[in-house]
Amino acid sequence: MHERRFSASHAHRLEDPERKIWLPPAEVMRALALQPGETAADLGAGTGYFALPMAEAVGPAGKIYAVDAQSEMLALLKSKLDREGLANVELVHAEAERTGLPEASCDLYFLANVWHELEDWGAAAREARRVLKTGGRVAILDWRPDVDAENGPPLAHRVDPSHASDYLQAAGFQLADAVTVGRYSWLLQAKA
Repeated sequence: MHERRFSASHAHRLEDPERKIWLPPAEVMRALALQPGETAADLGAGTGYFALPMAEAVGPAGKIYAVDAQSEMLALLKSKLDREGLANVELVHAEAERTGLPEASCDLYFLANVWHELEDWGAAAREARRVLKTGGRVAILDWRPDVDAENGPPLAHRVDPSHASDYLQAAGFQLADAVTVGRYSWLLQAKA
């Protein structure tokens, strides 16, 4: 594991009730506008902060690929899924740059608080393009570099949304919008 990756040993931070105040999942879900029956990939799914509401949004006819590079995180998420009885989430142990997901399989490819952790941004953007259906969308949520938050990564690890935008455009995406979400995050969306 490299220095920028969030450690599974800190998974309890992902469950902190305060997180719902400074990063409201409902606000993000409104922006993502998932529809019943859609298929989405949640990259860096962690303990399911977004995967669970995404699974509810797409309903039983939809599907969520919960992708994480850390098997410990997937084990924690599996426990939650078992408790919640959600059957439309498939756990995938993989890196964002090489997910192994089927080509043209997703309506949404969502990277939450992982863009700053990636080692090869170009490969991650190309993988998103490969996995998305025609007209699908990619959404990148990450930490604002202009606001210091005690729960986030060091300022030196954060990137501006224009950084992600450059890689997405190079991979053939058309930018839709970039907005501030919660207190400390930006959300960039683009279409395939």
